[in-house]
Amino acid sequence: MAYAVIVHAHRRFLAAVMLCAAALLCAAAALPPRSPQYARLQRRLAQGWNTWSTYSVTTQVLLPSGFALQTGIERRSTEYGNADLSSALIGRLSANAERVFPGPHAYDGSYTDLTLAWRGLRLRIQSAHAGGDLVMLVTPLARDPRLHLPPEVVFSAHMLWQRPGQIEKRGETIVARLPGGGVRVFLAGRDRRDLDLPAAGAWFSAVLDRPVGLSTGRPRTLAAIRRILRRQLRAYRASVAGYGRLAPVADAIQTVLGWDTIYDPGRRRVISPVSRIWSVNWGGYVLFDWDTFFAARLAAVGDRDLAYANAEAICRELTPAGFVPNYARAQGWKSNDRSEPPVGAMTLLALYRRFHDRWLLRDTYPLLLRWNRWWARHRQRDGYLVWGSDGENRPRNLDDSTAGTRAGAILESGLDNSPMYDTAVYDARHHQLEFADVGLMSLYIADCRALAQIADLLGHPADAAGLRAGAARFRARLATLWQPRAGIFLNKDLHTGQFSQRLSPTNFYPLLAGAATPAQAERMVSEHLLNPREFWGRWVLPSIARDDPAFRDQNYWRGRIWGPMNYLVWLGLGRYSSPLIARARRRLAQKSLALFLKDWLARGHVHENYNAITGAGDDVGNSDRFYTWGALLGLISLEDARPGAAP
Repeated sequence: MAYAVIVHAHRRFLAAVMLCAAALLCAAAALPPRSPQYARLQRRLAQGWNTWSTYSVTTQVLLPSGFALQTGIERRSTEYGNADLSSALIGRLSANAERVFPGPHAYDGSYTDLTLAWRGLRLRIQSAHAGGDLVMLVTPLARDPRLHLPPEVVFSAHMLWQRPGQIEKRGETIVARLPGGGVRVFLAGRDRRDLDLPAAGAWFSAVLDRPVGLSTGRPRTLAAIRRILRRQLRAYRASVAGYGRLAPVADAIQTVLGWDTIYDPGRRRVISPVSRIWSVNWGGYVLFDWDTFFAARLAAVGDRDLAYANAEAICRELTPAGFVPNYARAQGWKSNDRSEPPVGAMTLLALYRRFHDRWLLRDTYPLLLRWNRWWARHRQRDGYLVWGSDGENRPRNLDDSTAGTRAGAILESGLDNSPMYDTAVYDARHHQLEFADVGLMSLYIADCRALAQIADLLGHPADAAGLRAGAARFRARLATLWQPRAGIFLNKDLHTGQFSQRLSPTNFYPLLAGAATPAQAERMVSEHLLNPREFWGRWVLPSIARDDPAFRDQNYWRGRIWGPMNYLVWLGLGRYSSPLIARARRRLAQKSLALFLKDWLARGHVHENYNAITGAGDDVGNSDRFYTWGALLGLISLEDARPGAAP
C-alpha cells in the first residue's frame, strides 16, 4: 500500500514537471494555451485502431495505449533467397522495395485496403473495425512460379513509444495487459509457431497458401471476418457516394489523408504530414507550413476534426521570432530562419465559413496576427515584400546549411528551384532576396484581408482597421508592378531595378488579392492564362511558362504542375465575374480534374507534382507518389460544384 502511494505521488510529480515544461515552452514562443475544445478534439481523434505509426502502413495501432499489431511478410526460398518485409511504405522507389497500391482508407481507420507487391509476391491486406475490435485479412494473390515455397505472414504484437503494457502469448492467444484494460488477439488460420523469426514481442505466423485472418476481442472465422470487411467497405463507399460523379475525388482525398495521417507521440496529437516517406526521412514527422494548411482544407471535405487538428497544429509551431516556420519536424527542430507562403488566415476563414466554430478562430487568431506582422517587419524592402532567411535567429539548426543563405531565402517561397529566382541576389546583411515578388505580396494582401474579417468576427476593430490599412498599403505598392505593355504584374529585380520577364502562376495571384482591376484581370487571363504558348494546353498549369527555357527541365518547380498553384489561381479567378474569366475558371477546374484522375484511377497515386508535357506523375524520382496536396487538383472541382465550400 505504501509503495502504491509513493508511485502515485511520483506520477503526480512527473505530471506537474511535464506541465511546467510545456508552460515554459509556450512562454518561450509566447503561445497562448491550448483551448479545451482543441484538447477534446485531439482526444476524439486519437482513439481506436488505425494506421497511426509513421513507419509502416501495415501496422495497426490502438490508441491511446500504443499497442501495435505489425504485419510482416516472409519470402521463403529453397535456396539462398529468403527475405523478410517487416514494414511497408507507399512510394518507395529503391530496386527491391515493396510496391504498395493504396486502396480505400477511412478517416477513422474503420476500413483500410491495400495491395502489396514484393519480390515476386502479390497480396492484399484489409482491416476493419467491429465495434472496438479490429479484424484483418491477408489474401495471397500471386507469386512467382519460381518460388516453390509459399510466403508466410507474421503478425507481431508490441508496444510503441515506450508506453506501458505487458504482452505474452498464451497457447492460441496473444494477451496484452494495458493501462486501460486488456486486449486479446486471435489468429484465423494455422499458427506455425516458428521459433526463429525476425519479429519482436509475441507473434503468430501462418503460411500464405490461403487467406489468413486476425481478430481482437474474440476468435472469429474467416467467414465472419469477411462479413465485417464487406460491411465496413459498404459504409466507406456510402461516405463518398453522395458526391456523385465526383465520388472518385472524395475517395482520393479520404484515402490520401487516411494513409498519411499519423500520431505524434511526443506532442500527443494527430496530424497529417505530406507523406510517410517524407516523415520517415525527417525522423518521425515533418509539417511544412503551407502544405499543412492545404491538408486542413482537404480534410474539411469529410472530417472536420482532422481539418481543425492540422490547421491548429501548424499555427502552434510558431517560432520565438513570431512566424510559422517553413518546416517543423520531430525532436522539436524547425526552420527558425524562414517561413513559407502565408495562406493561414485564408484557410482558417474558410474553415469557419464551412463549420462556424468561433473557438478555432480564437485559438489561432493571435498566432496568425503575429505572423502577419512579422512579414511587414522582416521582409519589407523598398516598400515591397521579399523572401528571406534569417540565419542568426535562435535556436539555430546547425544541420541546415541553407539557413541564412540565398538558397534558404528561395526555400521560403516554397518554390524551391523555381527559375524565377535564378538571377536574384541575396543581401546577407538584411537576410533578404533583392526581388520584389508578385506572388508573396498578393498572398500577403489576401492574408491581411482574411485576417481583418476574422478580427471583425472576434470583436477586434482596431486590429481589423490596421490589417486593412496594411493591405491597402501593399496593394498600392503591388500596383507599381503592373506592366501595361506586358498585360500582367511582373516581379522586379531590386538589385538591378529591372522587371523580370519570367512568368509563373504566381503572377496571377493578384487576382486572389483582388488587386487587379477588372480590365487588368481580363488581360491577364486572355493574354497569358489562356495563351497556349505560356500556360494553357492539355495539361495545366505549368510552374513556369511554356516558352521559358526552363520549362523543358520538367524538374520540380521548373515546369511541372503543382496542385497548390492551380488551386490558388482558381480561387483568384473566382473573385471576378466576367464571362471570359468565369469560363476560364470552369475550364481550369475541368483540366485540373482530368490531370488528377488520370493517375488516381490508373494507379491510385496522388502525386506531389505532374509533368506538364505528358501529364505523368511518376516519370521522375522527386515526385512523391502519395503526397497530400496533389489532391488539391481534385478539390477544385468539389468546391466548384459546392460553392459554399470555398472562401
